[in-house]
Amino acid sequence: VQLQASGGGFVQEGGSLRLSCADRRRTSSNNAMGWFRQAPGKEREFVARISWNGGLSSYADSVKGRFTISRDRASGTMYLQMNSLKPEDTARYYCAVARSAVSGPDRADYRYWGQGTLVTVSS
Repeated sequence: VQLQASGGGFVQEGGSLRLSCADRRRTSSNNAMGWFRQAPGKEREFVARISWNGGLSSYADSVKGRFTISRDRASGTMYLQMNSLKPEDTARYYCAVARSAVSGPDRADYRYWGQGTLVTVSS
């Protein structure tokens, strides 16, 4: 497995979690990376993305102002700090490596995917 996501869990509404994504093969150094999520019965959706050097990032409107994406190229790790969590944030969260240095929000822009980590937010 190239990408290993971790940090998910069960949290109450208003709480925080920090997700991590370890790139074991270190193939993401010159590529953008992103976070997506998939709730039960729904399609996988874009959450956040970050450019190869961390200089550019963007978020889905639903998480803007609450989530922060970051990366440490030296360790090959990407993070997603999630604050003020809501029940509608409940989903399995996936990390992905893009096909280029700057990615878009489409799943087709991403080449490698992790297995995901489950986040459950209770009301």
